[in-house]
Amino acid sequence: MNFPVWDLPLLGGGVLIGLIAILHVFVSHFAVGGGLFLVLTEARAYRRNDPALLAYLKRHSLFFVLVVLVFGAVSGAGIWWTIGLVHPTATSTLIHVFVWAWAIEWVFFFVEIAAAFVYYYGWERLDRQTHLTVGWIYFGAAWLSLAAINGILTFMLTPGEWLSSHRFVDAYFNPTMLPSLLIRTAVAVALAGLYALLTASTIEDHHLRQGVTREAAGWVLAGCLPIPLLGLWYIGQIPPLAREISMGGAPAVAIFAALSVALSVGVVLLTFFGPFRRPEETGVVLVAVIAFLGLAVTGVTEWVREAVRKPYIIYGYMYSNAVRVGEAGRLGQRGVLATAKWVSSHDVNDPDWRRTGYEIFRVECRSCHTIEGYNGIRIMVKGWREDFIEYQLRHLNELKGFMPPFTGTDEERHLLARWLAGLTGEKPLGPPFLTAAAPRGEETRP
Repeated sequence: MNFPVWDLPLLGGGVLIGLIAILHVFVSHFAVGGGLFLVLTEARAYRRNDPALLAYLKRHSLFFVLVVLVFGAVSGAGIWWTIGLVHPTATSTLIHVFVWAWAIEWVFFFVEIAAAFVYYYGWERLDRQTHLTVGWIYFGAAWLSLAAINGILTFMLTPGEWLSSHRFVDAYFNPTMLPSLLIRTAVAVALAGLYALLTASTIEDHHLRQGVTREAAGWVLAGCLPIPLLGLWYIGQIPPLAREISMGGAPAVAIFAALSVALSVGVVLLTFFGPFRRPEETGVVLVAVIAFLGLAVTGVTEWVREAVRKPYIIYGYMYSNAVRVGEAGRLGQRGVLATAKWVSSHDVNDPDWRRTGYEIFRVECRSCHTIEGYNGIRIMVKGWREDFIEYQLRHLNELKGFMPPFTGTDEERHLLARWLAGLTGEKPLGPPFLTAAAPRGEETRP
């Protein structure tokens, strides 16, 4: 209620965050696993005295630096920019709870960037042992950076004892922190192999290409192997409502959860019967298909992870519309118009009821819904009578467990229902047994 609501037509702010975050996750996990791939493969090349493999690793490390340190860093800053605009209240809470974790993560990130540049610059300038040491420093810093961020991300779904203790240690070491960290580490290993498949497909030396392709495929399979069991552990730690949402409570989420499994199986099968079993027949097209499926798995899995958190942005503490759970009762008495600082109308009796109704929609609903576009509200209420809409708003969290309750006054709820009913000129339909009074004695329909 203390920050303005940022309107992004058609897409909505959540979709913008998702688009940037999915690409960032796809790259940032490669930043961890790719560092391990480089240093372990380099050590193997030294043991075998294989200059051709070392030459490939040098080219791969340039690709690694460009992807991770350029696109990865820019997309990471993009996430901060978008979450600050779309969910400033939640972002502020995370900063206050995890201020020292963020500070430590930035130290790891700085070491990670510096080590990556030194690693690439040092191919012809550092002795073997020093170069490998720099590689290990990079990987250690990258993994610790992942571990720091992971604790913050998992807190948003499973804050655990923090809800009562408000201690940092309870917030960070929350119920899903460890299983999620192991899953993300396994994903990082798999993505290291997937990205290596991309660069291996460009190797001209036929014998070297076969060897690197099979090795990279082995990384993909090794990373994917423990994920099912770790996933079951993770699912067992999330709140019951979140499990229900992913298993049919919200059909779209359940479909995406099933799609995540199906796409993952597709990646494993294509990798096993393609690059791993027949590296000599593996070409750029097949590798590109596997990479696209890997990106798709990342996208749908991250979407599901975000979706099962509904109706909260921080589970049990803050609803997805940035209303804190503990404030809901007060807002029901005072009203959102009287409380919100960035609205153009603070009076439910304002003669310009359309503007006031829109302001209530912005505060209560805009963080998830557009008017028309992704999750558009116009099509959702098409044909609904005002009294039916008002009934839905009154029992919103009971009818749809993944939505937060309406937290304004009765007058504000009536006005929002009137505004929503006015979004469509279609003949209204709805149960005739529901009735609701029009705001302040005005007619039901404009």
